[in-house]
Amino acid sequence: MISTHTPLRPPTEAKKIFLHVCCAPCSGAIVECLLTNGLQPTIFYHNPNIFPREEYERRKAESIRHAASLQIPFIDGDGDHDVWLAHIRGLENEPERGRRCIVCFRTRLTETARQAHVRGFSLFATTLAASRWKSLQQISDAGQYAATLYPGLVFWANNWRSGGLSERRRELIKEYQFYNQTYCGCEFSIHPTKNE
Repeated sequence: MISTHTPLRPPTEAKKIFLHVCCAPCSGAIVECLLTNGLQPTIFYHNPNIFPREEYERRKAESIRHAASLQIPFIDGDGDHDVWLAHIRGLENEPERGRRCIVCFRTRLTETARQAHVRGFSLFATTLAASRWKSLQQISDAGQYAATLYPGLVFWANNWRSGGLSERRRELIKEYQFYNQTYCGCEFSIHPTKNE
């Protein structure tokens, strides 16, 4: 079975979903799956953690290219890396999946929730959960926290690695020839031997 045809069970009846996207490789199979299931994603790119600026622009350009190819709305949520650094100050030496990641996820998903609320969405999710290097629990907790800040807003904490989506992710990276980064994004996560 093609993974993107796997029936989804959204937590609400909403057809429109505000989707925080970390990068095109992680979002490809998720977006395809949402569309196949009759959902209408709007891409929100807010990743002030990404360093250096050239890396940030490269990842954003790939996400824009992907959204344009599918004629999906793309919202540029440019963030300030220095502000992000202030949020994680004192956690620079934390390991991956440590406290720095918790603060990072909460910061990015809180802004996602705010933007979703302002724009009239009732459902939001993130592609952060597609990466095997990330803690699903940390992402879920951050999203659930962000949703509590806005009445009527629901965070969809789905496991975007299951049901064949990881395999489809790899196929789409080849099909689209996506730039596939080798680290999460911030300067503290750079590990040249890792591949998301």
